Amino acid sequence: MEHFPAPLEELVEQFAKLPGVGRKSAQRLAFHMLGQPQEACERFARALVNAKTQVTCCPSCQNFTAGGLCPICASQKRDHSVICVVADPRDVAAMERAREFRGLYHVLHGVLSPMQHVGPDDLAIQPLLSRVAKGDISEVIMATNPDTEGEATALYLARLLKPFDVKVTRLAYGIPMGGHLEFADDATLMRALEGRLEL
Repeated sequence: MEHFPAPLEELVEQFAKLPGVGRKSAQRLAFHMLGQPQEACERFARALVNAKTQVTCCPSCQNFTAGGLCPICASQKRDHSVICVVADPRDVAAMERAREFRGLYHVLHGVLSPMQHVGPDDLAIQPLLSRVAKGDISEVIMATNPDTEGEATALYLARLLKPFDVKVTRLAYGIPMGGHLEFADDATLMRALEGRLEL
């Protein structure tokens, strides 16, 4: 058992709370930060605090932004009649890498998951319904991950959107069952967009 000074132990514990970071990796990160100049550590701490305090959700699509509409929603070059629904802001980045989709997005900030106690009220579903209710939307693409929770969320949203007389489609082939958009390559995402099916 290592015996680190209390402040170093606290730093290791905080790094270990990050997803995918085990105890050994947390120690490496902590030792790396201690080896940095004071100014670099302060810049790192400021960047973390600034991101936490200044990054907000776009009032339209719920994606991360630094205030006001995000650049995608504000762009006049996008097709404002098509919305691609994703679970997470990282999924927007993945879709944008494919450079194939020219519409807008809607970020749910999660998927329905009874096991994790995530229900409809925990997701950004109401803002999506409000956007579609305005009547300017011709298609909503469900781009949640092709796993059990993603499928359940897509079907639930499709039922909610039925009364609005809007075309609801689902990403089709190309993304394996149980896979995640974040890790899909550009060609796979492009094929999935091209082959989407109506729910």
